[in-house]
Amino acid sequence: MAYYRGQESHVHPSQNLPLVLVLEPPPVFKFHGDQLLKKFQFLKAWESPLPLDQFLTIHAHSVQALLSPGTHPVTLETLRLLPSLGLIVTTSVGLNHIDLPECRRRGISIANAGNLYSEDVADLAVGLLIDVLRKISVADRYVKRQLWPSEGEFPLGIKLRGRQVGIVGLGSIGFEVAKRLDAFGCSILYNSRRKKPSIHYPYYSNICELASNCDVLIICCALTDKTHHMINKEVLLAMGKKGVIVNVGRGAIIDEQEMVGCLMRGEIAGAGLDVFEKEPDVPKELFDLDNVVLSPHRAVHSQETLMALCDLVVGNFEAFFSNKPLLTPVVDE
Repeated sequence: MAYYRGQESHVHPSQNLPLVLVLEPPPVFKFHGDQLLKKFQFLKAWESPLPLDQFLTIHAHSVQALLSPGTHPVTLETLRLLPSLGLIVTTSVGLNHIDLPECRRRGISIANAGNLYSEDVADLAVGLLIDVLRKISVADRYVKRQLWPSEGEFPLGIKLRGRQVGIVGLGSIGFEVAKRLDAFGCSILYNSRRKKPSIHYPYYSNICELASNCDVLIICCALTDKTHHMINKEVLLAMGKKGVIVNVGRGAIIDEQEMVGCLMRGEIAGAGLDVFEKEPDVPKELFDLDNVVLSPHRAVHSQETLMALCDLVVGNFEAFFSNKPLLTPVVDE
């Protein structure tokens, strides 16, 4: 949608393309926007000079579907301004940015990314763990800064095989992490909302007890009211001075301030982090720690997966506008 001289252009029904509201551009727009534009008209709220509430009020009765990148909150106030909204497609797996009770009340369907990202996220989780244990990023800097000739032998890393790894959240991502670490000869333990009868790994209902029996904790669960700051100081200290934490879930699952303190004081051995509490702001104390590996929330983003995501987004919208079942509906438990 184009805008000229501070005035927004109008949607032209003659285009005969379904109308989809986008509050801010998701990555799939950047890489596959042309493909999406062949299928739908997009109301790009971020391009409008109007305040969001005014923009939504103008289009209130024409918007039936919304594309959410998973970073812009879909709040009660937003939903109230969209009385005709019937579907939210989010490009994330997590739903903590959407007011789910209000969506249920209004009968708004939600489709997410399903299991699309599971393998990519699991790959990065294991990659972060190997990097922390074997000091790959630190070694890279050591060589590039030409410290090898002057400083001599590089410090020893830690073997991955034989680690006791606790996975927090044994859903599709957690299970893919477990499969990979099984192949590395690690022992897997897990915590989940409930014990999974078909899984042979030892189950711990108490997160602190899990941590005390692990060398490594890998966070794969969703962010909810119950999991917010679930990994607190008590859990971190339970891992002990040799403990490593990896987070590919959401930043706020860990009490970030407490984690930084534990790392600074040497109360845990290291961390591999793809997510943070206040993205893109990352605690500066982490920058100088060689036992910490940082990634800018990119676990789900590979070239192949973004292409598949585009197809999934298109498929969900086409199903909605054709009154067919969604491909990846979010179902309340």
